[in-house]
Amino acid sequence: MKLLKDILYKARLEQVVGSTNAAIELITFDSRAVKPFTAFVAIKGTRSDGHDFITKAVELGATAIICETLPEALKEGVTYVRVADSQHALAVLACNFYDDPSKDLKLVGVTGTNGKTSVATLLYRLYRSLGYKCGLISTVEIRIGIKTIDTTHTTPDSVRLNELLRTMVEEKVTHCFMEVSSHSIVQERITGLHFVLGAFTNITHDHLDYHGTFAEYIKAKKRFFDQLPEDAFALTNADDPNGGVMLQNTKAKKRSYAVRNMADHRARIIENAITGLHLNIDGHDVYSRLIGEFNASNLLAVYGAATLLGEMPLNVLTALSDLEPPRGRFQIIRGAGGDTRASIIGIVDYAHTPDALKNVLATINATCRDEQRVISVVGCGGDRDRTKRPIMARIAAEMSDQVVITSDNPRSEDPNTIIHEMRTGLAQGDMQRVFVNADRKEAIRMAVGLAKPGDVVLVAGKGHETYQEVQGVKHPFDDAAILKETLELMHK
Repeated sequence: MKLLKDILYKARLEQVVGSTNAAIELITFDSRAVKPFTAFVAIKGTRSDGHDFITKAVELGATAIICETLPEALKEGVTYVRVADSQHALAVLACNFYDDPSKDLKLVGVTGTNGKTSVATLLYRLYRSLGYKCGLISTVEIRIGIKTIDTTHTTPDSVRLNELLRTMVEEKVTHCFMEVSSHSIVQERITGLHFVLGAFTNITHDHLDYHGTFAEYIKAKKRFFDQLPEDAFALTNADDPNGGVMLQNTKAKKRSYAVRNMADHRARIIENAITGLHLNIDGHDVYSRLIGEFNASNLLAVYGAATLLGEMPLNVLTALSDLEPPRGRFQIIRGAGGDTRASIIGIVDYAHTPDALKNVLATINATCRDEQRVISVVGCGGDRDRTKRPIMARIAAEMSDQVVITSDNPRSEDPNTIIHEMRTGLAQGDMQRVFVNADRKEAIRMAVGLAKPGDVVLVAGKGHETYQEVQGVKHPFDDAAILKETLELMHK
């Protein structure tokens, strides 16, 4: 239990009505979770305004109300606090309530359009292999040591985030690696957290449905680096045109990594095969099970981060060679039949942006022999950035021998409408090589049916997800499981 006055520190107070000696046992922005001794923070969201639920929160026993606009009727015995920004206040209150847990471990944040999950997960696995007890907060999963917790957001809300970090501290975790989404930066979910290192992977076309313009999207990412303290490191990808932008105005110590350009940490690709990468990183040869230039960049980011945090370079390089990709990130699934000439090669990847899809297909094409064909299964999510739909279809058609356009997570939209918008990006000459099947399971089976031994079937868009969301309902669906099952049936 805390006193209200103790958790209001740095919350940008504008007016207080009532006593700040009120006891607080819970902080929430969800009125349904309110109970006695709760501080309810009214957030103005995109779909609803928490200020509309203040009366309900008070009825349920809220001790304190934190809001941007005070209600007309104030109930005696309840403390009302007016703040300049409720989202900022929520994050500050959460940090204070959980005793600023990020100060008690080494917190590393990874941001960018693509590669966040891979870099954060690889860092987690690297540090575990080096003997540390670590935490992971990612799109795929949350881990505290070896314990796994399911996740629904790339970056949890600020209350949940601080709760998780406090649990990690109590369980003797020394390092936590977390993805930092652009949404979480804008919505102040990471405000108040103390990062020892921030890493930038890249920035490409995504989330314009939320940010409005690409410039605003870049600005959102940059805010993360603007907030880093002087004793932290800011590690950026010098191969990305906006890598340098991220470092402008940051107080942190600036470092860079690159595969194609000059940087503090450099990697050279000696061999890129379907069996893995042979790299030279800062003058040392490294073999990895990961595939593709984008993974060379991811591995380099991991190496750079670990060495900046004090690990010995040779220890890091040795550990890198044993790391496997996260689930749903260029996950290879083979059919029966032995080597790559006798079996169809399945690949499941989370690629759901134009740049990610382009990178994955470029990697596949670079490792294929002349006789191998690439068949892609591609869809686009509903209720998200519609401008990327025709671009995704065009990239798939240009970089694949055959394409099956299908449904992804249609959410509240009609899958056929999404597919129609994707098809507007196709050229007339593409039509003979492009098939449509709105049933994703049947689309995967169709792609495998089109393939012959040695061909590659890419199923893109959902990666690690084990559901398909249709009209607000999440149905069990696992691309990797369905692809594996279909490949095995082919050889029975």
